Amino acid sequence: MSETDTSVLPSTPSISPDYPGLVTYLVKPFLESPDSLKVDCEVSRSARILVRVAFEGEDKGRVFGRGGRNIQAVRTVLQAVAQAAGQVAHLEVFGGQPEREGGREGGSDDRRSAPRSQGDNARRPPRPRTR
Repeated sequence: MSETDTSVLPSTPSISPDYPGLVTYLVKPFLESPDSLKVDCEVSRSARILVRVAFEGEDKGRVFGRGGRNIQAVRTVLQAVAQAAGQVAHLEVFGGQPEREGGREGGSDDRRSAPRSQGDNARRPPRPRTR
């Protein structure tokens, strides 16, 4: 009976899951303008998958979610599907139009442009509250 059980399971990872379709299915409900969603997928020889997602900048907050929970859930599902297929998947997110923004948006572009000083103006952690 174990012989028939093993024959049912796919033994060859030659069939690759539809990563762009999966990411589109997971991200599209968060978008106000779903037509702006663009998904690109690269597969390397070493079974590494790179999925790139681009959408309008105003949808970035909904896609990422509070504390990044939504996008982390999408990454988790993508990685689980890839692992089941014997692959490794990574997700890169681009928000806004690359032509006007100049590339990838990580939400912290403004902070990168300002140099941090290590002197007296360095950020300190907040003081604990006393009751």
